[in-house]
Amino acid sequence: MLDLVLVLAFVAYSVSAGLRARRLASRDLGEFFLAGRTLRGWQAGASMAATQFAADTPLLVTGLVAAGGLSRLWLLWIYGLSFLLLAYVFAGPWRRARVLTDAELVELRYGGRGALALRACKALYYGGVLNGAALAMVVVGAVRFTEVFMPWHAWLPEAWFSPVLSFVRAFGGQFVAIGGAAPDVAGADALLSLVMLLGFTALYSLTGGLRAVVATDVVQLAIMLVGTVLYAGAVLAAVGGPEQITAALVAGHGEAQAQQWLSLWPGDEAGPALLVVLVLPWLFQASADGTGYLAQRCMACTDEAEARRAGLVFAWLQIVVRSVPWVITALGLLVLLPAGPGPVDVAAREQTFVQGIDLLLSPGARGLMLVAMLAALASTIDTHLNWGASYWSHDIYGRLWCEALRGRKPSGRELVWVARLANVALLAVALILAARIGSIQAAWHVSLLFGAGIGAVLILRWLWERINLWCEFAAIAVSLVLAPALLAWSDDAHWRLAVMAVASTAITTIVALLTGPSDPDARLEFYRRARPLGFWGRTAAEAGDEPGAPRRALARALGHVVRDGLALYLALYGAIRLLFPLPGAGRLVALAALAVSAALVLWSRKQPVD
Repeated sequence: MLDLVLVLAFVAYSVSAGLRARRLASRDLGEFFLAGRTLRGWQAGASMAATQFAADTPLLVTGLVAAGGLSRLWLLWIYGLSFLLLAYVFAGPWRRARVLTDAELVELRYGGRGALALRACKALYYGGVLNGAALAMVVVGAVRFTEVFMPWHAWLPEAWFSPVLSFVRAFGGQFVAIGGAAPDVAGADALLSLVMLLGFTALYSLTGGLRAVVATDVVQLAIMLVGTVLYAGAVLAAVGGPEQITAALVAGHGEAQAQQWLSLWPGDEAGPALLVVLVLPWLFQASADGTGYLAQRCMACTDEAEARRAGLVFAWLQIVVRSVPWVITALGLLVLLPAGPGPVDVAAREQTFVQGIDLLLSPGARGLMLVAMLAALASTIDTHLNWGASYWSHDIYGRLWCEALRGRKPSGRELVWVARLANVALLAVALILAARIGSIQAAWHVSLLFGAGIGAVLILRWLWERINLWCEFAAIAVSLVLAPALLAWSDDAHWRLAVMAVASTAITTIVALLTGPSDPDARLEFYRRARPLGFWGRTAAEAGDEPGAPRRALARALGHVVRDGLALYLALYGAIRLLFPLPGAGRLVALAALAVSAALVLWSRKQPVD
């Protein structure tokens, strides 16, 4: 009963947040998608972190650790550099650009008729392909969660459950079942759970827009952090403490295997594979410059300083604060729910995160963790719905259909209603895709591959004045053509990612050199409004600025990224090594890392930022 009370209280708060924000959100798209540009940095940063917390992410972490140890988590941790780049290099220009979506930036950056076609293309690609895939992975994470805690086939009378089961069989969608239920029964259970969960999330997202999303995200993040800390504490109590986890791994699997699980350095990754792990995922990705909901949060901040603060808050919450309890839980579950002999079943290991909740937590703590998992799902779904709908309403319906093709300007309320309908359509796409995803980890690798094809041009368009719209067209084409071919030809995720990144960067650079800069008037207007950093000497001179100023500003910003990156990763290393020193090692280095990290943080607070 306590579990149910906690869940209902969370649902009531979230729905009320949407209703409270409904009047303002209904005015126009600026209010609906950017909250009237009134967010403070800590709110925007917490909302970013809540979105990426996601119901599927702790399951992904659990599977990654089981398959290759803590070093595999660098596939997630390395994105901290991208978040710091967002804070110091891109957040200010995004806020100064005063656009509503990242697709709209295309027309400001390049100008001309071709820019509208590119804007529509990017809106379809991000709003449909990438956003749909991301939503599908979150839905799969929700299915892993609901399979344990919402067995509708055991709760409902057969007369009620049978029509749903018949529908699933007729539709052909079968979610991968990790428990004992048959695939079609698991699919029916999943459909009932998802209709309820997604319907609740869509209710406040559709009514209150970004204001409701952020208001719920802040509370959801607090619940998620408290829940995961309690879960990690329960795991430690069940095993006997961090030292006992290390000892049990050594006793049960040998020192060599324990070292592999506990190592933070990808020592078994050699040559190009190491390069992929440490460089390519964060630099060559679909949101390399913040494109998507990260840019949306920056654009919704009150000013540039708050946008920068949002990126910094996000980086620390994402890389350090959330990682430590997940590491404790993932390692502890290797002891409490050991895998059988043979190759690791990734999907089954992902599911142990949910199984542990049911086995280890008391009713009150389990209820809080259930709310935390529901919050993780809702905070990600609401953002992807709000962000994805912005493309369909603002870029496709408003700019392309109404203004370009019909020659009329739609009203603000009309666009808001289109946005709400787009939310419903996105939910349907996510459900269809999720029914065909097995392992979250496998789907994640596929999404990384598609994103790697467009990462370079997203960064270069801000840093290099020669980039034009044909470079972006070329990058999208490379991604769409090369990704399916690489998926068919190779099972090596590292090799695929490296080939995609190299091919995309090379083609983007060649196109830029062969076709020349974009429209001079549009380029100058973009520079004056957004004030980008980097290689803008000619445009800066045309605007009356000192030609070398943008390059020096970029150098200073990158210095801030290096400094804060050291602080970030030393804090992460110190916290994990303090809890889990390698067999036979002490904790002195961990304490030193934490001390240096604290000194760097204090130093950074005293340094001015341009």
